[in-house]
This record gives sequence, C-alpha cells and structure tokens, in this order.
Amino acid sequence: MISDLDKLMSVMEASFDPHYREAWTRRQVEDSLALPSTYTLLAGGDGERPKDGESAAGFVLARQAADEVELLLIAVHPDHRGKGLGRLLLDRFFASANERSAVKVFLEMRANNPAERLYRRAGFEQIGQRPDYYRTVTGATIDALTFARSV
Repeated sequence: MISDLDKLMSVMEASFDPHYREAWTRRQVEDSLALPSTYTLLAGGDGERPKDGESAAGFVLARQAADEVELLLIAVHPDHRGKGLGRLLLDRFFASANERSAVKVFLEMRANNPAERLYRRAGFEQIGQRPDYYRTVTGATIDALTFARSV
C-alpha cells in the first residue's frame, strides 16, 4: 500500500519547477507533519481524498496557529492541471480551516507564480511583499508576496 506521504511526494516531485527551489524534501515534509499543528489534504482526480491504491493528483500542506491557518504548499500534478482541481483543493482547504475555527488564512508565494490568478479568484488579497526573498538555482532573486483571506 502506498502511504499518504508517498502520494504527496509523488505529486511534489512532479509539480514544482526545480529552478525555483520550492519543492520540499521528504524529510522537510515528515518533520513538518510530525508537529500537531501541521496537516495535509490529499486529492484524487475528482478532488476528494484518494481511495486505497489510488495515487494523489494534488495536495495541500497547511499549518495552524491559534485562529489562523497558513497554506504552506498546494500542488496539482501536471497530468491533472486545467481541470479545476486547484480550486477544489482550495475549497477543501477553506472548509478545513473553518472546521478548525480559523478566522483568517494566509499564504506566501514567489512574485512570478502563475497560481496568483487562482489565489486572487479565491478571495486572497495581497497584504505584504518581501523583496528578494527567494533565490533561484541561478542565484536570481524573486520577491515574496504575502496574501490573506478571511475564512
């Protein structure tokens, strides 16, 4: 049987462009999930939790502190993009944040991330910017943009 971590890592490895150095290592994910405040949501091709034996098509990795939840990572496997799965994952993320009594959700992303349209359509608004926060494999720097939304 494939573990949830294996499913998540399979999506992670296929989804993030190595140039931007955004993908987490298995150890980083394991260490994060060892904390009670961090959780993951896995999605199959239909947006719901994958059934036994089914691979994941996407995931959310999130962390809660008091009444706030941070969206650490969201990814959709390239084979499943363009089908609304990212939006379904965000909807599940908002529902889980609500169930956890969160009042606000946050995320941070690189300035040239094409997912910005998805986040803005989902109600996120930019609240901050960190100049030169991210560094690519070639050493170029990219600003980080911080977004928030009420649950």
